[in-house]
Amino acid sequence: MKVFIHDTSLCNGCYNCQIACKDEHVANDWTPYAKPQPEVGQFWLKLSEKVRGQVPRVKVAYYPVLCQHCDTAPCMAACKVKDAIYKREDGLVIIDAVKCTGCRNCLDACPYGAIYFNADLNLAQKCTGCAHLLDRGWKEPRCVDACPTLALKFMEESDAKELINKSELLKPERQNAERVRVYYLNLPKRFIAGTVYDPVEKEVVIGAKVTLVDSINNKSYIAATNSFGDFEFENLPVSKFVINIEKGQNSKKIKVSTDSDVSLGDIPLA
Repeated sequence: MKVFIHDTSLCNGCYNCQIACKDEHVANDWTPYAKPQPEVGQFWLKLSEKVRGQVPRVKVAYYPVLCQHCDTAPCMAACKVKDAIYKREDGLVIIDAVKCTGCRNCLDACPYGAIYFNADLNLAQKCTGCAHLLDRGWKEPRCVDACPTLALKFMEESDAKELINKSELLKPERQNAERVRVYYLNLPKRFIAGTVYDPVEKEVVIGAKVTLVDSINNKSYIAATNSFGDFEFENLPVSKFVINIEKGQNSKKIKVSTDSDVSLGDIPLA
């Protein structure tokens, strides 16, 4: 059984995966695996952007959204045509391009928004995992083959256990319902960042001790300002925090909440 694994920390947003999917499926008829994907309006793999923080500290993370190839696929349960949607032995879920009647039941059933409707062909369409290539001897789909940073992988589930144990899901609350086959590593959490400066000397403060205390989860994190006076805490939960900044006789306390990412900008240490 196959799984997709995406490491967000390795993805540089080149969009090669999305482009390769288009290149493979637009204007190409791979019946019965898939009819041609429309040039516009459908992204069987869509690279999504998550913009984080506020000016002057802004980050962007990228992750692909595609069919999750669920073991208990809601689209299969919703389809009223026998074997029009089926699961292969390798774990890929396929919409049979010949048997599909275009009833759209599967579109409403998919909680990931990964199924599209082709009005010209009266057909539901989605990622096939490039099953037509795998059955011809390819080891991986085009999207994985095109990834220059190896952020996207297509592996045997048995070989991927260590990565799966570290992974997260797009909708973790639904895992018991669907048991998906697309896993994500290093999905972005909250961050807190700032720059400490001396308002008297009008210089950044290097080597200030910055202690971050999670008021709800009773955890502490420690950092030091770098040669630019910057500090940053990554991969934080949604919580309430107290920041203590100390250098010599000077100190400052700040309270923040990570309902969203926090960019504190310039912080005077008097």
